[in-house]
Amino acid sequence: MSEPDAPLSAIRIIAENRKGVLRDIASVVADHQANIMMIHQETFEFGPCRGLAELYVEYMGSTDQQRLITDLAAIPSVNGVRGYHPFSDIYGSRVIIIGGGAQVGQVAVGAINEADRHNIRGERISVDTIPLVGEETLALAVDAVSRLPRASILVLAGSLMGGAISDAVDRVKRAGIPVITLNMAGSVPEHADLVVTDPIQAGVFAVMHVSKRAVFDIARVRGRVF
Repeated sequence: MSEPDAPLSAIRIIAENRKGVLRDIASVVADHQANIMMIHQETFEFGPCRGLAELYVEYMGSTDQQRLITDLAAIPSVNGVRGYHPFSDIYGSRVIIIGGGAQVGQVAVGAINEADRHNIRGERISVDTIPLVGEETLALAVDAVSRLPRASILVLAGSLMGGAISDAVDRVKRAGIPVITLNMAGSVPEHADLVVTDPIQAGVFAVMHVSKRAVFDIARVRGRVF
């Protein structure tokens, strides 16, 4: 069994897209006393690999990656294996910004500027944005945040949000992801951890909370309006 604080490793596997391939790969990884922490599978639709599957796997436990790669490559349905740095080392923690286009853009300005200040000192904080409209569309996007790898905080940027979006915010918070919202109409501000009027400052706060070096912690100001 892998230790909780063991380093992550990553591999990319190109394999035939057929039944049993994932089982065979997982069996080899388990034989190396490694624990799969994340797996993403996608089928190539174009190019020379069309019809084949790409599997990206992050795992803990195996200290001999080259031997693991050799054993995976020996699986008849596997066409190629290569080791990589895990996404947490490359892109780090993710700040997710969802809402109206203009507001999302302004929150992103604050978040990207603040992330740059931390990343230049060795941290890894990335910023993901998607401008959306409509209660159902937004609620689905908010719900999906808890399923995104490395999502560390959510910022909702808009002028009016409530109803199903507020329910989705509660579910994201229960998943352990804090939520910042702009000071807007609707019920969402009543459900968020923090309400910030200035969109640029909202982005700055989000990154400061995620940063391992900053002293800002949403838990200390939860329920406040700035």
